[in-house]
Parts: sequence; C-alpha cells; structure tokens
Amino acid sequence: MTPLFDVTVIGSGLVGSSLAIALHDSGLNVALVEAAAPGIQAQPREDERNLALARASTTALQTLGVWPRLAEAATPIRRIHVSRAGEFGALRLDAARAGVDSLGSVVPARALAAALQQELDRCTRLQRYVPAQLRDFRVSAGQVDLTLQTPGGETTIATRLLVGADGTASPVRALAGIGADIIDYAQTLFVCSLLPQQPLDGQAYERFSDSGPVALLPLAERRAGFVLSVPASEAAAVAALDDAGFLAHAQQRFGWRAGRFSRPGRRSAHPIRRVVAHSLTAPRCVLVGNAAQTIHPIGAQGFNLGLRDALTLAELLILQQRGGGDAGSASLLQTYAARRREDREGTLAFSHGLVQLACNPARALAPLRSLGLLLLDSLPDAAGGIARRGMGFRSATSAYAFGVRP
Repeated sequence: MTPLFDVTVIGSGLVGSSLAIALHDSGLNVALVEAAAPGIQAQPREDERNLALARASTTALQTLGVWPRLAEAATPIRRIHVSRAGEFGALRLDAARAGVDSLGSVVPARALAAALQQELDRCTRLQRYVPAQLRDFRVSAGQVDLTLQTPGGETTIATRLLVGADGTASPVRALAGIGADIIDYAQTLFVCSLLPQQPLDGQAYERFSDSGPVALLPLAERRAGFVLSVPASEAAAVAALDDAGFLAHAQQRFGWRAGRFSRPGRRSAHPIRRVVAHSLTAPRCVLVGNAAQTIHPIGAQGFNLGLRDALTLAELLILQQRGGGDAGSASLLQTYAARRREDREGTLAFSHGLVQLACNPARALAPLRSLGLLLLDSLPDAAGGIARRGMGFRSATSAYAFGVRP
C-alpha cells in the first residue's frame, strides 16, 4: 500500500532541514527526501562559506532547538561598516544604536548543516527517505503521487503537499512546470578564512568596487571570513594564485582597515547567478529557499530569506492542521504566496539593485553614492530602519523569529 503523507519535503539542505524540524511534532505526517546518505554532512568539505545570520534567523534557530548545537561556532556581529573603494561615504550600523546586543551572527555553513542534521536525528516521527531522489510526480485529485529512486530501486509515495527545497536547479520546480528568470552576473565568488592583523571584535565590513563586492566577517579565534567577488573572466587567474598572491589581491581589493592579512584557509569558488521562479506555487506544490529564488550573495540575504520562506510555510501548515484543513489546499498556497510577496520582492529588488548601483563604474554615480551613504548614516531613523530589516524583521515575520512556536 502506498504511504500517504500530509507534507513531503524534497531536499535536506539548510532550508529543507529547517522546515522538516519545524514540522516535527506538529501532528502532520511528514516525509523528508534526502539525496545524501546518513552521516554525510549536507555541506561538502570544500564548502568554506561563512553565513551571516540575521538576528531573526538566530532567534528562529533557537526556537527550533538548533542553536544550542551551534552557539559555540557562532560569532556575534555587533557593527557593520559599508563603503565603496575610492569614495568618501560610509554607512555604519551598530547593535547598541539599535538597542540590541548583536545584529546577527556568523556561522560556518558546515557547522550549521551539522547542527541541523543532529536535530533531524532527534525527529523520530519524521519519515526520512535517504538516500533517495525524486524522479517524477503526478498531481491528482487530493494528492501528489511521487516516484523516488532509492538504492533498492524505485518506490512510490503520495502526499497532500509537495515542497521543493531542492536548490537552484530544483527538479520540483522543473517537474511542476514553473519557469524561472535567470541572470548570469558574470562574477565568481571566492570564500575562505584568513587572519586580519587587527581583531574585528564583532565588526563586519562590506566594501564595493567596480569589480564587485568584498566582505570581511568576524569569526572565532581572531580569524575572519573573507568573501571576494571577481569578474568571471578573471576567476581562473585568481584561482591559480598561491596563498601569497591571493593575500596580496585580497588586500588590494579590501584595503587596510583591518591591517595586514595572513594565514589564509582553504578557498572555494562559486559562480554567481540569480534564478527567480515565476511562481512560488503550483497545484499541491510549493517552493522554498534557493528553489524559489537564488540571489546575489551581496548583503548576505540568501539563507535568511530562504529560512523565512520555510518558517512562514511551517506556521501556515501548523495552523491549517489545527483547523483540520488540507495541507495542500489552494487557499493555503495562495495565503503562503501572499505572505511572502512583500519580503521576497523587496529582498530581490534590494539585492539586484545594490549590485547595479554599488558596483557600477560610472563616475557620475560616485558623489551620489557617497552622499547617499552619508545621509543614511546621519539619520537615526533611516539607519535604524536599515538595521531592523538587516536583522530580518520584515512585514509578516513568522512567530519563530520572535521566539514563539505557532
């Protein structure tokens, strides 16, 4: 007999795992389809990314029970300095000015993946198909019939709601017939850790230039996460640099605010593309995280946005369950899309617009950019509004971000 679930999540990355954990103990019958075998971290070893988690995201992870497994690996962000190379304006965001102890935290992506997997292992009411991959699905009246490929062959399950949390190249999105707009930024992102001469002490930097943004994020043991974007045409040459050559390039791009850089860690490279689904929903299907939108890493919005997707959906599903409703109903999917619209569209516009404005080489823009940053920095209400949005507190924010389970 084919098992029937209320919700089936395809993908156990950072966003899919967070959603599954939020739905555990909700009374919903939930399945999680995972491509990786047990014991393999969701983030590969070569992934050296450090994620800047907004304050709302750290609170949400605390609410989910994940943060205690992650707290030792996290470094608070207390101040953020935003500037552009060769221009005089700067924007400074300060947790103390916002009335909080931190604006967010920096965590290694692999540490977050490990903490989520450890919490998933405690979710004994969750049905996990692992390793397994979605091959096909068919929507019929009242359910979705899925075909999964497992080591033992094909297996079939059914679900009221199918959730695509399966990344930028989402099979769920493709099989559901949802198109996507794609922009190739013609940039490559290099990430690593390094040791700055001056301790950052909670200070994060984002610095723009004609070649793209650079970020420096505080880590434990006086180290820093370094994020460098370069034109795709230069990526091979930068990848071929030895440590000394890479440090010299990093120093030239970032400057000397943190002193001399030394002791770089392993580097990893990631092409930068924007992939935005035309719709968040299809009949009995919904997209979250990178399956819904993959954005430029400028401003560190990607995972934070995806987590807000997942937790908004979890909240709606739990409320629907309590009312005895159908997890895959058209009305629930419409409500989800409406709840996510303002945050999603605003974040997409901010991310893309910032790339276009801050990295534009046109000389006429230089004084306007500088004056704009100075004006924002000098107006407490404006800076405070930016800080609140940066901390992840947007319209229709889920209860998890305030430490409350729905």
